[in-house]
Parts: sequence; C-alpha cells; structure tokens
Amino acid sequence: MNVLIFIVQVVLIVGLIALVAYLIEKNMYAKRNMPMPGLTTKKITMIGLFSAVSGVLMLFEMPMPFAPPFYKVDISEVPVLILTFAYGPVSGIICEMLKVFIKLIIKGTTTAFVGDFANFIVGASFIIPAGIIYVQKKTKKQAIIACVVGTLVLTVFGSMLNAVYLIPKFAELYGMPIDAIVGMATAINPAANTVNKLVLMCVVPLNLVKGAVDTFITILLYKKLSIILKK
Repeated sequence: MNVLIFIVQVVLIVGLIALVAYLIEKNMYAKRNMPMPGLTTKKITMIGLFSAVSGVLMLFEMPMPFAPPFYKVDISEVPVLILTFAYGPVSGIICEMLKVFIKLIIKGTTTAFVGDFANFIVGASFIIPAGIIYVQKKTKKQAIIACVVGTLVLTVFGSMLNAVYLIPKFAELYGMPIDAIVGMATAINPAANTVNKLVLMCVVPLNLVKGAVDTFITILLYKKLSIILKK
C-alpha cells in the first residue's frame, strides 16, 4: 500500500512539473508574440538520443567522502541541460523523465525508487531555472549565470526536499529506521547526528558539487554540440 501511494505521488508530482515547464515555455514565446514550437522529428530524435546518453551516464555514480554511500554524484544532467538550452524546458523535462526510465530498465533500483525520483526532481529544479535564464540571452556569460542560478536552486530545493520528504520516504519504503540512516552519516561526520544536520553537512555540499561539475562540463561542451542540435 505504501508503495502504491508513493507511485501515485510520483506520477502527480512529475505531471505537475511537466505542466509547469510547459506553461513557462509557452509564456516565454507569448511574450515574443511567437507560437510555441511543437515536437518536430528532429527534436524527437535529439530528445531520444540525449535521453539515452543521460540514462547511461546515470549508471556511473561517484560516492562523496563527506556523505553516506547512498548519496552519489553523476553527470547525467549534462546532456539534459544542453538539450534544455537548445530546445527549452519542455524538451528538457521529457529528456529528464526518459533518462530515469532508461536507467531503471538497464539497472533497476537500489533505493526503492526514491533515489530515482529524487534524481528526476532535483534535476528538474536545476534545468528549468537554468533554461529560463539562458533563453533570455544566449551567450556564454548568460549560460554561466543560468547554471549558477540552477545550482543554487537545486541545492536549496533538493536539500529541503531531502529533509522533509525523501529521507523519511526512503526509510519507510526501504525498511530502514531513520536513526540508521543518520548513523551512516554520523560514522562519516560525528556532527551529522540528526536529519537536518545530515542534510546540511552532506546533502548541501553534494548538491553544490553536482551543480558545479555539471556547469563546468556543460559550458565546455554546449557550443560544440549546439551546432548539431540546431542544424
């Protein structure tokens, strides 16, 4: 029953995020008195290609020395962010969803699907604000600003979400007491002896590292890949 409730919650939240991305992109084009572009064959192909690359990149996770072993960093957001810069938030969210599905098909889940859901929702909190800012002025400086803002949003939002929802939900579905989860953090950093301190000392720096790495690689690759995306 708990799993069913979680699945319903995931579907509703994913649907809400997709709707928000659609409304934001539609409003962006409305301000320019332009119709919102649809999903062309080229765009669908690119979404599929970048989703596949992102899904594979999700398999290569790197643990951080300051966080419990179930918190890891990957660079699967890089292709999603590049696609978002090229085509907008809606394409980015579709790519984000497909990325997680592909990873689940290849590897399955080791976190009762909570970690996979977290990857999607935290990724969305990164690419949507970054995409909104970048589309205003498509320059390298604006791309850096977009990524920095996206990193700050994912850090704040992702950390708060961990504290109030993801960690309790993981404990519930995985059958692990919250005290045991906190204990894994305390073994690394004795000061991280509550959920809030775990988030502050482990999740916050983890999200900052993830955002910084994704930003660096995206800025390095985007202009080269944008030629292929836009032709």
